[in-house]
Amino acid sequence: MNKLVNDHLSSYKFIKNSVKIELLAALCAGVLLCIGWFLSMAYPTPSVILFCMSYMIGGYIKAKEGIDQLLKERVIDVNFLMFLAAIGAASIGYWLEGGLLIFIFALSGAMETITLAKSERDLTKLIQMKPQFAHLYYSDDRIENIRIKKIKIGQKLLIKPGELIPVDGVIIKGSSDLNESMITGESMPVDKKAKDLVFSGAMNGAGSLIMEVTATADNSMFNRMIQLIEQSKQSLPPSQQKLEKLERYYVKGVLFLTASVFSVTYWLLDWSFFSAFYRTMVFLVVASPCAIVVSIMPALLSAMSSGSRKGVLFKSGIPLESIGQTKVIAFDKTGTLTYGEAIVTDIKSCDRELDSQKILKIAASIENRSEHPIAKAIVKHAREKNIVLQSIHDFKSIVGHGVEATIQGTKWKLGKPGLFHADQITHAQSKWIKQLNSKGKTVILLEKNGGIVGIIALRDSIRSEAIKTIADLKQLGVHIVMLTGDHSITANVIANEVGIDQTYAQLLPDEKVNRIQALRHKYGRVAMIGDGVNDAPALSAADIGLAMGGKGTDIAMETADIILIKDDLRRLPDIIRLSRKMNRIIRQNILFAVFLIIMLICANFLQLINLPTGVVGHEGSTLLVILNGLRLLR
Repeated sequence: MNKLVNDHLSSYKFIKNSVKIELLAALCAGVLLCIGWFLSMAYPTPSVILFCMSYMIGGYIKAKEGIDQLLKERVIDVNFLMFLAAIGAASIGYWLEGGLLIFIFALSGAMETITLAKSERDLTKLIQMKPQFAHLYYSDDRIENIRIKKIKIGQKLLIKPGELIPVDGVIIKGSSDLNESMITGESMPVDKKAKDLVFSGAMNGAGSLIMEVTATADNSMFNRMIQLIEQSKQSLPPSQQKLEKLERYYVKGVLFLTASVFSVTYWLLDWSFFSAFYRTMVFLVVASPCAIVVSIMPALLSAMSSGSRKGVLFKSGIPLESIGQTKVIAFDKTGTLTYGEAIVTDIKSCDRELDSQKILKIAASIENRSEHPIAKAIVKHAREKNIVLQSIHDFKSIVGHGVEATIQGTKWKLGKPGLFHADQITHAQSKWIKQLNSKGKTVILLEKNGGIVGIIALRDSIRSEAIKTIADLKQLGVHIVMLTGDHSITANVIANEVGIDQTYAQLLPDEKVNRIQALRHKYGRVAMIGDGVNDAPALSAADIGLAMGGKGTDIAMETADIILIKDDLRRLPDIIRLSRKMNRIIRQNILFAVFLIIMLICANFLQLINLPTGVVGHEGSTLLVILNGLRLLR
């Protein structure tokens, strides 16, 4: 494993150990507190010793964090406030109340650490599954075991049944069912065959595979996942950044008001020292913003963990927080709404001696020599129908138009309508070509002896989940736009079938950026999803960029804020729902915390609550806020 993976494992182990230590410390403090309370009824002095031990064990971690912040960064935080409140309670003889404050505060801190640990648990499982060795396969059937860090692009690997895929690649021989749940979140195995992509971390099924490496271990999907998670940990969403800035002023304000409360009640209202100091300590406890501070991050980390299990990677918390507020999503067409691969849709014979099967056989035999995407689609279609291709001679490529070749002494020409003279195409054929073009299809003509004998139509196939995804997004109130460089006729046909609200076609990359800016001016926040190099400028210009992670280009994934690992568009509505639910929970947490603080402060000044009630009410709200955020892990 490389340094990044090792660092992540070390970090997770540290967090896991921290959870154990914090929980154990909180529980020990609680046990000592209970014993001290029972002893205090008959033996006051020994009970004070137990209370002190409870303070030291339960409060050490948080007190140390608070003092470190004060000494190193000159910042007074919530931990320091709790430390002061506990010492203040003990100073007036309320050992039990101060200990209860520390116990609940320590327990809430442990709960927050548990949230962080849970958010990384699924990724850590994948890290631990990462194989260290691979079977290097040679053309003479020799096999050599090598470390995955030594694997190079273009090398061939043997994947045995039940083994993990060590690096990203493409299958060149064999077929099997792969369990990709640790990468995509899909529990059902996926059938894989020649030319299919496979990702590191997937578990091979019953078949053996020969794969060609397309990415080194450091650049595999597995490592990109690790890098994205690491980036997201270091980037805070705007709400958390604002909250942390507000916290500093709030804590200073609480300390100032604490001093003011004592001064006013003792000097101006002529309360006794004990009563004034007691109410000041209650104020210090209930006014501390513990629940507010933990309102965002536990919910954010839980949501990010939930998304990663479903095959969605967030580079930071910013897009996760923002995507739910997006009013418009712009889609690229090719490779995003469609698979980006042409398929044969129609074959028409214009010669009585040739049926559609023979037309396809001749066309595929000729195109078998070509590397053009249309040629590959025709050959693939013929092979799917188990058609045996014929030998050809005198193959010639006509750049930009088509190909020609000789089969059994007969010369054939295959290409777009522009390759042929107008008088070679009959009125009926011309009409049929126009009908096919109006449906967004590409037309290829087959010529024999100067006459058109066959017509083949192809079109990029729409992703099976695209229509349902667009419908779900519309139900969520999102306006859907298509931005494509394709011809307007093809774009409009696809848009109508899928249910796009607004279509812009024949756009260059810079024109896509202009459209993004115009959409932002009209609708507000804009998200863009694409897969190609030409989409990268638009992804960068959008408020939130989403990239297809399966067959998307590296530059698109590097530019985007969110990556759909499996190219599954169905995750888009899920992301928006997750974001909205997270934002709703954060608002609930903040409103609940603020409301409770205000109520407890008012109750304190009216002398309706005592210190134990203030401790339980305030710290109990902190626990409830964390538990509410943990709901997003489901």
